[in-house]
Amino acid sequence: MAVFPIINLENINGDGRAKILEQIEDACQNWGFFELVNHGIPHEFLDMVEKMTRDHDKKCMEERFKETVLSKGLEAAQAEVNDMDWESTFFLRHLPESNISQMSDLDEEYKKIMKEFAKKLENLAEELLDLLCENLGLEKGYLKNAFYGSKGPTFGTKVSKYPPCPKPDLIKGLRAHTDAGGIILLFQDDKVGGLQLLKDGDWIDVPPMRHAIVVNLGDQLEVITNGRYKSVMHRVLITQNSGTGRMSIASFYNPGSDAVIYPAPALVEKDEEKKEVYPKFVFEDYMKLYLGVKFQAKEPRFEAMKANANLGPMATA
Repeated sequence: MAVFPIINLENINGDGRAKILEQIEDACQNWGFFELVNHGIPHEFLDMVEKMTRDHDKKCMEERFKETVLSKGLEAAQAEVNDMDWESTFFLRHLPESNISQMSDLDEEYKKIMKEFAKKLENLAEELLDLLCENLGLEKGYLKNAFYGSKGPTFGTKVSKYPPCPKPDLIKGLRAHTDAGGIILLFQDDKVGGLQLLKDGDWIDVPPMRHAIVVNLGDQLEVITNGRYKSVMHRVLITQNSGTGRMSIASFYNPGSDAVIYPAPALVEKDEEKKEVYPKFVFEDYMKLYLGVKFQAKEPRFEAMKANANLGPMATA
């Protein structure tokens, strides 16, 4: 069994850079996932984010989720539930405009810490994109510019709780899917596991690690790299006896809604033997399609975007 990639960024600007870049490249090509340690975000700060998130869940989310479960009859389910997830969530938008100040449930201290958290994750996402550019042989900033659109990238955070479940064999915390967007950075529970990715036909656990950030690649990076990097199916399992449940804070650094996404011409030219070229499309159009078929295979989405392409020949700049 291959060992899940855990990458130490501590020496990325020192003499360990070449080795770290090699590890990132291997993870991007063969896993679509990796876990970062020594990523530059202080441990004490992450501890504060975790504590405030758990406090907020207990104060505002827990009871609401119980009412949802009762109203939808999930506790009484006798057969597998395929159209719902056992997940309590809220979403914070950061870019191009933040909605945090409008989130009435969040107290002021939590709003402040989540704004700071978002900025740190945004910086880390952009640093990682430039490391990917270096590995791909693209100029620094290429991927960030590809995501830019007219108003910059879109960036948001999904805060999730997966409470203990009385029938974990009948429902998933989150059904299997690939992520639609760009690069995803996850601060996950360090005690309760459940996140799995599909590799070579097997479901593999993403290990819970204290203060680590899990990174996975979305569909847009697969398109821009013309398939050199691939988004990967992943899911969340839940357990009956997981204490207070599993916490997950996923930040999505995605293209702007009007960004035009297409394979980097330099990569298409480099890979002359590969006849298949991924489609060109506006990110917003891809998202409209994705929302209806999120939990299905990604390949038909790419084919549908190719069939609907009406933007003319691929740009060469």
